[in-house]
Amino acid sequence: MRLRSVEELMDLLYACRGVRDPTAHGGPGVDLHDHALQTAALLRRSRPADKELQLTGLVHPVGRLLSPGDAAPRPQRVADAVRPLLGPRVSRLVSLHPWHGATPDDDLLSLRQADEDGRVPGADAGVLEDWRTVLELIAARTSRLGAVD
Repeated sequence: MRLRSVEELMDLLYACRGVRDPTAHGGPGVDLHDHALQTAALLRRSRPADKELQLTGLVHPVGRLLSPGDAAPRPQRVADAVRPLLGPRVSRLVSLHPWHGATPDDDLLSLRQADEDGRVPGADAGVLEDWRTVLELIAARTSRLGAVD
């Protein structure tokens, strides 16, 4: 699947609501929609100018919906799906999360920390619509730069 519009991506992110990411200790896990919002919000606070990194945090959990029935999320599937819309940097960061064999740089360390900290049940991290404008800006820039496959 390749996401071609912000609307498609928003629908996928909304579909994460109610989908749980199981924890290592067998707990109920975190709601993927909440996790996406929390991770992105934490990155917005720690790296306010880096919109692509923030969006990486927002979209990284959608692997469970792109690969239903797969026990583990598939970062490369997410990376391939978002590349036409969000460009090569977001795609690369998603594919390396949680740094599959890569040497962690500041971006990956920030993403990993936000991913770990963004698993608080019930934490208020805003609403998905708050991210629409940022998604549209990055998608428009990606389209202008010809990064669409």
